[in-house]
Amino acid sequence: MNRQHVPVAAGRRRNAGVLGLLALATLLLAIANIGIGDAKLGIGPILASLVGQGDPNTAAIIFDYRLPRIALALLAGAGLSVAGVIAQGVMRNPLAAPDTLGITGGAGLAAVVVTLLFPLSAPSALMAAAFGGGIAAAFAVYLLAYRRGVAPVRLALVGVAVSAFCSSGIHLLVSRATPNVNTALIWLSGSLWGRSWDQVLQVLPWMLLLIPLAWLLAVHLDVIRLGDPVALGLGVKVELLRASLLAMAVALTGSAVAVVGTIGFVGLIVPHAARQLVGGRHRILIPTAALLGGLLVLVADALGRGLVPPVEIPAGLVVSAVGGPYFLYLLWRQSKR
Repeated sequence: MNRQHVPVAAGRRRNAGVLGLLALATLLLAIANIGIGDAKLGIGPILASLVGQGDPNTAAIIFDYRLPRIALALLAGAGLSVAGVIAQGVMRNPLAAPDTLGITGGAGLAAVVVTLLFPLSAPSALMAAAFGGGIAAAFAVYLLAYRRGVAPVRLALVGVAVSAFCSSGIHLLVSRATPNVNTALIWLSGSLWGRSWDQVLQVLPWMLLLIPLAWLLAVHLDVIRLGDPVALGLGVKVELLRASLLAMAVALTGSAVAVVGTIGFVGLIVPHAARQLVGGRHRILIPTAALLGGLLVLVADALGRGLVPPVEIPAGLVVSAVGGPYFLYLLWRQSKR
């Protein structure tokens, strides 16, 4: 056997093992998550209800309240993480994230406008506004950054400016309005409280379509990471590919934010954690980040429900409490290189 093939084969086995362990951890934590909350459930009643033989009240808690939250945590975490992988690959910037593209800020501003100015609107109107706001903000960032093409550095700088503008608008609206402020703040903190299968069905098609599509384009992300001159030399239509990938990141982030609110740090820190586990090749990085992001939001939601019941801490605050120190750790590691 060629000795050069041995490290490659060993790396593939290791990456497959990491994916398997993450999938197993996700399954076990999802089952454990069913029992966490104000009404604690043991493993026996949970398993009985899952096979259709449990108490009807317990089954209602599991199927109507907790399973939708688990599914939504996994889907939203996966979408935000893959969007972060795409953003960092396209911009060639380890600090890039959906927030950098202005998507989260635009979605938050639109949602706050609907919540405060149209308090009787249906939940679907809030989600549609958040999705549309994220797309509009990202479109504005792309147009403002376009100068015979879009340089990654300029895109990031314009994205930060648009995000700051949206954040200022949010604070202005919240400070001037009194009704429904709590609702707006909970949504801005990122919460899975009160979510149902309706929200799962709204976000599911986006994730089922776009995450596999991102995986299929993983090789192109690897090429873009080498720089525009190299990509152009290999025959890649860089601007078209960059715009397409950014549109996918926008749709992934917008759909996730529309149903769970603005959960920060997921798209920033999860891609870095995934690279520590499996390396930088996007073909393995994308599924690893998807599993890891879903796991992070799932654990955050479980902690938010289980720390001080019946009070719920929004999952976004828990993620921020973890993400802040981890982000500082990443900066410290970068400074040591």
